[in-house]
Amino acid sequence: MPPAVARAGRALPPVVAALVLVLLLLVIVRLPWVGDLGMHAATVQRLRHSPLHPGNPLVDADTPSPYYSPWMLLLGCLARVTGLSVFPVLRVGALVGLGLLATGVWRYVRTLSAHRAAPALAFLSLVFLWGPVLFEWSGFLGLNSLALTVAYPSVFALGLSFHFWAWLTRALRAGTGWGGWLALGALWALILLCHQFTGVVASLGALATVVAARPGRPELARLGAAVALGLVLLWAWPYYDFFALFSAGAGLEAIHRSLYGHLPGRFGLVLLGVVALGARWRRDRRDPLALFFLLGALVFAAGGLSGHYSWGRALPAALIPAQLAAALEAVSAGRRAVRAGWAGALGAALLVGAWTQVGTVGYVTGRDALPGAVAARYREPWTGYRWVTPWVRYGDVVMARTMASRQIPAYGAYTVAPGYPDVFLPSAGVREAAERRYFSAAAAASARRDVLREYGVRWVVGVREDAEPWLRRVAGGPGKQVLYAVLR
Repeated sequence: MPPAVARAGRALPPVVAALVLVLLLLVIVRLPWVGDLGMHAATVQRLRHSPLHPGNPLVDADTPSPYYSPWMLLLGCLARVTGLSVFPVLRVGALVGLGLLATGVWRYVRTLSAHRAAPALAFLSLVFLWGPVLFEWSGFLGLNSLALTVAYPSVFALGLSFHFWAWLTRALRAGTGWGGWLALGALWALILLCHQFTGVVASLGALATVVAARPGRPELARLGAAVALGLVLLWAWPYYDFFALFSAGAGLEAIHRSLYGHLPGRFGLVLLGVVALGARWRRDRRDPLALFFLLGALVFAAGGLSGHYSWGRALPAALIPAQLAAALEAVSAGRRAVRAGWAGALGAALLVGAWTQVGTVGYVTGRDALPGAVAARYREPWTGYRWVTPWVRYGDVVMARTMASRQIPAYGAYTVAPGYPDVFLPSAGVREAAERRYFSAAAAASARRDVLREYGVRWVVGVREDAEPWLRRVAGGPGKQVLYAVLR
């Protein structure tokens, strides 16, 4: 290969990775809204108004919540001290999370390869090596998923996880004192508190790293102390009972069942990484990436076989090592011809993955600026409910259907029923039944009024057909939605 071509090949991954990061920075400016952004905005709202006793983030109830993590507490305090509104604070959080992710990938990959192009190529594999069917979920690092969840605690926790694995690898190789190991234990607890599912992924990666390193007794003693400190910090966190989550998973199974569907379409390109892991396994039976993959695949499979579909959130523990392995084989696999073959296969797979997610550009430009073929792959984000804020105040209770209930608390109001599963809210089922009863066409007028009185409802977000004599139309919104004031 001519030297000029080789130099161009080495320079291309860092340039493309930099462009992807610029795209994500521009996405943060727009902060498209889909999925759980309303939950996280509501969490910051509650912590901003009452850092010590925030109550339930979605409904007017005094319950704990696993969303009250150290990271969200910090963002809530930032909003309280600076006077910034919630969404600018979430943009700050997104910048920090993206920075941690980029630097964490760089640091961790440096423990696996000294090749200059390895970190950038690994980052590109993490965001593009997925499948020909678009997939988005928090805690998963596809470009489109990352663009929509960049302000979520899961991105912050994933960034910390890569730093955690890098730090742990170096501690096991070069040794570190008791202070360093205790700091690792505190970091492990922080990740688990900030996003529990990502904490499981971080723990599996740490276990693979320890098994691969075969530490001696002194390191094992320090590791035990680190784990013990982490467990104490998890137990001592005052905002929710971390260990109660182990018995609360039943309410999460239904929404996670879809993680086990369409696997070839969503993750088919990752098979290239699985082949790469096989090559690494043949060279070293204690390869940390291969062990990491096996642990993640085992947990994911066990969840599917046992019906514990929430265990599917451990899937990144299989995807991440496979994606990293594909990138590393392209720069370090034996002879030059073998590396060239790997580079060609990876390049083709990355192009397919990039085309699948090309609609992400629309979160910066808008649909109208996209060419037709790209616009067809663009998914419109939610419009939000800012249009109700001139009337609805912080702490007001709003009767709304599920989709509206996922967004309205972001602006400070409460809804009657939570828009998301809430394992710490005993009345969740009763509240959901009350919402269904109110909007049921068969419900008597007196039953509807009783629901409004029971929950202290001041506003109703419905459609024109929802008008009743005790409601006064205040404003109209997108999709024929109407904000009604409840007349006393």
